[in-house]
Amino acid sequence: MTKKRRNHSPEFKANVTLAAAKDDKTVAKLAQKYNLYANQISTWKKEQLGQSIKKLVYMSNH
Repeated sequence: MTKKRRNHSPEFKANVTLAAAKDDKTVAKLAQKYNLYANQISTWKKEQLGQSIKKLVYMSNH
């Protein structure tokens, strides 16, 4: 039997990545708290950083 894929809202992802960026808890602890895999949180952090960099580059060029 396969698991149903969960879809998380952008707000949820933002809250988790913000909590991970604060460095007051480890990614492993956050994964336990939010019932996620630590790799998922790390992926979201990388994606968020990439989006932020793209926005900064765009803003500096316009």
